[in-house]
Amino acid sequence: MAEKNNNNYTAKDIHVLEGLDPVRKRPGMYIGSTGVDGLHHLIWEIVDNSMDEAMAGYAKNISVVLEADSRVRVDDDGRGIPVEVHKQTGKSTLETVMTTLHAGGKFGGDSYKISGGLHGVGASVVNALSTYVKAEVCRDGELWMQEYKRGVPVAKVKKVGKCDQNGTSVTFEPDPEIFKEIKFNYQRILDHLRQQTYLTKGVKITVTDARTKPSQSHSFYFEGGIVAYVQYLNRNKVKKQETIYSCDKSAEDVNVEVAFQYTEDFQGIEQSFANNIHTPEGGMHLTGFRTALTRNLNDYARKNSFLKDADDNLTGEDVREGLTVVISVKIREPQFEGQTKAKLGNPEARTAVESVVSETLSEFLEKNPTEARTILEKTIIAKKAREAAKAARETVIRKGLLDGLALPGKLADCSNRDPAESEIFIVEGDSAGGSAKQARSRIFQAILPLRGKILNVEKSRLDKMLLNKEVKALVIALGAAIADEFDIEKVRYHKIVLMTDADVDGAHIRTLLLTLFYRYFPKIIESGYLYIAQPPLYRIQKGKDIRYVYSDAEKEKTIAEMLNVKNIASAKALAGKKLKIKIMGEEAGEESLETETENEAGVVGETEKISGVNIQRYKGLGEMNPEQLWETTMDPAVRVLKQVSVSSAENADKIFDILMGSEVGPRKRFIQTHAKTVKNLDV
Repeated sequence: MAEKNNNNYTAKDIHVLEGLDPVRKRPGMYIGSTGVDGLHHLIWEIVDNSMDEAMAGYAKNISVVLEADSRVRVDDDGRGIPVEVHKQTGKSTLETVMTTLHAGGKFGGDSYKISGGLHGVGASVVNALSTYVKAEVCRDGELWMQEYKRGVPVAKVKKVGKCDQNGTSVTFEPDPEIFKEIKFNYQRILDHLRQQTYLTKGVKITVTDARTKPSQSHSFYFEGGIVAYVQYLNRNKVKKQETIYSCDKSAEDVNVEVAFQYTEDFQGIEQSFANNIHTPEGGMHLTGFRTALTRNLNDYARKNSFLKDADDNLTGEDVREGLTVVISVKIREPQFEGQTKAKLGNPEARTAVESVVSETLSEFLEKNPTEARTILEKTIIAKKAREAAKAARETVIRKGLLDGLALPGKLADCSNRDPAESEIFIVEGDSAGGSAKQARSRIFQAILPLRGKILNVEKSRLDKMLLNKEVKALVIALGAAIADEFDIEKVRYHKIVLMTDADVDGAHIRTLLLTLFYRYFPKIIESGYLYIAQPPLYRIQKGKDIRYVYSDAEKEKTIAEMLNVKNIASAKALAGKKLKIKIMGEEAGEESLETETENEAGVVGETEKISGVNIQRYKGLGEMNPEQLWETTMDPAVRVLKQVSVSSAENADKIFDILMGSEVGPRKRFIQTHAKTVKNLDV
């Protein structure tokens, strides 16, 4: 790590590789996308530069402010970007850094032995993709400033006054020509910067949303580093291991930090980072940890007679059940796979992590025999469950082979055998299943009705899960096996649609199914194959004009349009008198609208009448006749489907854990917090 002296960070440390022109032509190459992810990536890039100063030991405080007019300001108290003339460009170093691609202190010299940022191009890329940028630098008591429009300087770098503390401030406004929607998500920014603060001990990050009145602000500072991060990730879980294992050591010129703790969950959480950059696909550092963990636990288990048969080893799957681990490496020249840095490729990272964890974990187990016993008992139970699950899985697959792929009897399959052109609707109940089977196009649409609520897989291991008839039917219908044997190439449908009622039970069944897919079929979600159907809430008819709508607001707007009035209040006034409401056959009191009718399928539903307009509310899929179900929910030409995706695995994991896990307390708090925001609650 460089000495803390401004004199060793000068213009000679800034190396220029190429120009800035390509950025606006192909922004996706530099920030991943021009959608919401790419928009927020602009903030990450500027913050990364400040974090580099913090990791080098120069900055202690970083501030991010969301200002009006979509502007963002990032301040730090680091050394400040140099402002003297750069030899290669003949311009101020500040201007060189802000306007030249691959110009920065990360391509040579000792300014940054470790750094994040998008290969050092962050500031210039943000500048190129913004309508306005202002960079302010305080160095040695002098305040310097330069402004830019779409990456082009408005004027030369100039001295604008005096200042007390070194640092850099960058204000930018994203370009609407590049980003279709410019709307920063405060919670998303908080989550990302909280994570960054955990990874750098001793740095304080303050985030302020000045767009709201009054403004809101949050500050993060974690002296415990990644140990505190593990505690945060496990805050709603039952801990199996009280003492958190941690290490902070260097090997192979790589600094290695690891912390882990076992919980009673069946699922694990692995968070890996390289130079503070999240690597969601892992890489060499994660591989090194897994190898060291599996080998050390096997060695300890055999040494202490937990395992006796020489061939009876714990697998990686066994030792990772219920494990929450954070791995952070600092490396001189990280090699990432892909522009968005999803995976670390440095072989020396694997060697370093494996070496450090092997040495320190062996010592941890010897010094903490109670914790060691608890860990080994959990992993051995996981081993037995894995073996039972394997037997159950093989039974399911073998049954499939013997029965000609054993498609469940309740499955109404489609005739098309091309997965790309086939879709399956997973439907709640036999009644809705019957309507769906009549409504579908038999050529490309399959129907699988599920009876009742499936097993909550968040509380069950795979062996128990495969004994559940509904889960087994679903696994066989998809045709791609499950867990280790799962093969995305064998999935029989590239559109898997969850179609449940718009009530509490339907929402619960949908959540159970989402939990199943998230935990055991994540590649289906990653491939974009999972969807949620959106059946309409209302059928509105005036004469021969029939429309289906999906919300109360849309209902009122549609009625007003049909009656050619300004709003629903005017429409109600046209009724001229009050009618009694009858909902599902029960008198509910005096209102202005409704009478009871039966729909075409013979099911009693809710119907309103306003001056010749009939409004039917559907409480379930079974209330629709096949024609209505087809033309509203299943016809590809008009239907509305929501594609399921996971933008943040950490947040998704937290929500599933709260809603579906074994701990009642967090779920109770969640319900109490959000109860008042629930609309159309059907009790």
